[in-house]
Amino acid sequence: MADEEKEAPKPAPAPAAAVAPKPAPKPKVVIPDPVFNDANGKLLHNTRYWPTELWANPWSSPSYRNGALMLGGILIGILGLGAAIGELSVWGDKLYALIGTLVAKKHLPPITTDAVWVAIKALIVLHVILINGLWAIWWERKISAHIQSRVGPTYAGGFHGWAQTIFDGIKLLLKEDITPAAADGVVHALGPAIVVAPVVIAFAPVLFGRELTAANIDIGVLYIFAFAGISVIGIVMAGWASGNKYSLLGGLRATAQLVSYELPRGFSVVPVVMFAGSLNLAQIAHMQAGYKWGFMPKWFVFYPVMGQIAFVIFLIASVAETNRTPFDIPEAESELVSGFHTEYSGMKWSIFFLAEYGYVLLASFLLATFFLGGGASPFFFDHLIPSWIWMLAKAMLMMFVFLWIRWTFPRFRADQLMDFNWKFLLPWSFVNIAVAGVYLLMLP
Repeated sequence: MADEEKEAPKPAPAPAAAVAPKPAPKPKVVIPDPVFNDANGKLLHNTRYWPTELWANPWSSPSYRNGALMLGGILIGILGLGAAIGELSVWGDKLYALIGTLVAKKHLPPITTDAVWVAIKALIVLHVILINGLWAIWWERKISAHIQSRVGPTYAGGFHGWAQTIFDGIKLLLKEDITPAAADGVVHALGPAIVVAPVVIAFAPVLFGRELTAANIDIGVLYIFAFAGISVIGIVMAGWASGNKYSLLGGLRATAQLVSYELPRGFSVVPVVMFAGSLNLAQIAHMQAGYKWGFMPKWFVFYPVMGQIAFVIFLIASVAETNRTPFDIPEAESELVSGFHTEYSGMKWSIFFLAEYGYVLLASFLLATFFLGGGASPFFFDHLIPSWIWMLAKAMLMMFVFLWIRWTFPRFRADQLMDFNWKFLLPWSFVNIAVAGVYLLMLP
């Protein structure tokens, strides 16, 4: 028993596992410095002057020459078409007479002629705004691309991606229309409609050429400003009804901004109205007809001091009215995600941008009418190109300025935006009215 009570011998400990040797360090890979392939011409130079160095002689590129020839052909074709067609107002009178003849043959009431004519003009104005949305978005993409040394849309449709916006419209049409659970459904749906409807109505008295307007209204200036200001209600509705604090802030910012900048924008055209003696856009354009010293257009922008001040104030205030950079505080992606239209998708979302580009086009035509002589030619020897071609060219020039400004200046802060309006633009618009009054008193 004593032996059994003895403890059993403990097993010998297992030998320690051998420590694996540390792997040898990998040799350091030395990456050679990049070598620019000047012969190929596809690598960028480390210089701020690119792409100037890359395209030192652009005319040596066949694609550049082909693009320039195609663009020149398009411009020549437009001018030739304008010279062949002549004034569109003449063709409008012929169409109205044709409608009257057809109505008389059908023994319909005479008022039918006017009803059909109004419907045709309304459809034309509506399609001007729709086509402008397709054109302006594509054009802005191309301009912004060139400003940022890019190429922009290239493939869709072939020539410079001209069909890109059409395909984007189809994409938006097929996208799901989402309404947030916290949103007010009725007001949320009405917001885009109330934003876009006033811009369509405001185009009624816009002058597209000599005697070429949908409605020749004696108080056309007041009419446009009155209807253009209604869109802010739709923006506030969209922001409030979204059930999103960022959208609400965007709507409130839009209210403060648009109501504020309406004042200098309206006061800036008071000198134009004073000299023209009328609120009719056709009268204002007619007031600027003719040439001073035989060659200098009598456009209001060339009036000493007050013409330039009024032009600059109206341009800046119009940029602010369209919520475009540097005045895009209501959207402010870096602060409000996307502002008042954050909770919109599909076609509802696109309607906001259709309205924005519609107002850009409206402001461009107003700038051409108020300050650039309407459809008058800048050349005293030009008697071939019709007024609607010149009006369109001036409006496109002003639209280019809108796009140029967007991709040039940084966004204002909210306080800077308000200070700039109330402490700079508005006082100078008052000063300009006083200067115009003194100038009128001094005239013989």
